[in-house]
Amino acid sequence: MSQLRTVGARLSLALLVVVAAVLAFVYLIVVPSLENRLIDSRKDQVATVASRVADSLRANRPTDQFAQSFASASNTCVTIFDFLSRSPLTLRDIVDQGAGGACGGITTDPVAEASARTLTPTRGVVTRAGRKYAEAAHQSADRKYIVLVSNSIEDSLDSVALVKKRLLVSALIALAAALLLGYGGARLFARRIHRLERAAERIAGGKFDEPIEDSSPDELGELARAFERMRRRLAGLEHARREFIANASHELRTPLFSLGGHLELLVDEDLDDATRREFLGRMREQVDRLTKLAGELLDLSRLDAGRLRVDRDPVDLARVAELLVDEFESVAQGSEHGLEPQIDGTATGLGDEQRILQIGRALVENALRHTPTGTRVRVSVGRENGRALLTVEDDGPGIAPEDAVQVFERFHRGDGGARASGSGLGLAIARELAEAMHGEIGLTSSPGRTTFTLSLPAASGTSSPAIE
Repeated sequence: MSQLRTVGARLSLALLVVVAAVLAFVYLIVVPSLENRLIDSRKDQVATVASRVADSLRANRPTDQFAQSFASASNTCVTIFDFLSRSPLTLRDIVDQGAGGACGGITTDPVAEASARTLTPTRGVVTRAGRKYAEAAHQSADRKYIVLVSNSIEDSLDSVALVKKRLLVSALIALAAALLLGYGGARLFARRIHRLERAAERIAGGKFDEPIEDSSPDELGELARAFERMRRRLAGLEHARREFIANASHELRTPLFSLGGHLELLVDEDLDDATRREFLGRMREQVDRLTKLAGELLDLSRLDAGRLRVDRDPVDLARVAELLVDEFESVAQGSEHGLEPQIDGTATGLGDEQRILQIGRALVENALRHTPTGTRVRVSVGRENGRALLTVEDDGPGIAPEDAVQVFERFHRGDGGARASGSGLGLAIARELAEAMHGEIGLTSSPGRTTFTLSLPAASGTSSPAIE
């Protein structure tokens, strides 16, 4: 019974059932219909002859020569009866001629008697001496005679019997071929399914190194190619996960190592107060770095899980730009950058003010961190095509094309030398936050000018529910 549960057995059994059903239909419906049509055709033939003979009796006497002429012309047997008695009905054969001579004496016949009784043309099939005949009876115009024309249908029945016999033999051959071909074809499909099953088990086990190949254009081939796409994506996700863990571990280890080193130095009682204050300041910087990294990792986990709450309220981007300039003014002065607001008019976007500030901080910090001393950084707002824009632009050397396509990836920090510090998560989080608010961040860069633009839906004056 377990063999019947396989796909191959079920497909071959289904093909066997279909072939058997078709053959049964042919044997039980088509062949009998063919047999009936052959018999009906023979009945029509003898009925036509009987009608002609009955019409000819108006001008001719019912003689053997008369009947023989019709019998030979139509290859039938012509018998003419007259009435011995009408009540009770009694017929007498007065002429009995066939294509090769006398028919052998038809004294009584049910078809002739039925025609004589109803006075209408009658036809049917009768059996005489073990042989079947198609017959038709017709009354003469003067109602004195009943013309009976008969013709053997054994040749037609023999042909039908031969068709049935050959059909049975063909059916057996077809069923055997269907079973073999169906099972063989199903086995091929089953092997392909088993390969997909093994591939799914490998993927479920975390093994993404072996490709899934199936070049067939059918549904299984499409499924195999879908599995291959899934394998590649999972392999990419697995690589990103390992890289994420490695980078996150490195980012956590660096400030922790620094904190540990400073704590060991603070244990030394010979340190003066100025040195202690310097060490404490550096430790505070590392704690702030850890706090920021922990917040960024928490935001990433919430974004990945779809649990980050983002409000959608009208936000004045001009006010956001002023807050960003005020917040980073001291940082810009310390790094000898020029930080300038360029606010001409207003722009109100639909989003979460705190998240928009977080995005702005990432953009401004990125511009200050990755451009040389003396570079000017401008924060501006505007409107374009029904969108509210917050733009951070700098006059730095620009971003290399190979880095521009990766700048929003997690932990990517480019090739900035000593300035390429930070966790490499700020821009990645900024992009995902923008997308969560139905916005986007665009980047255009060339030597001497780099522009990051946050584009948000323009507010229409009404608040929308928060997005979670």
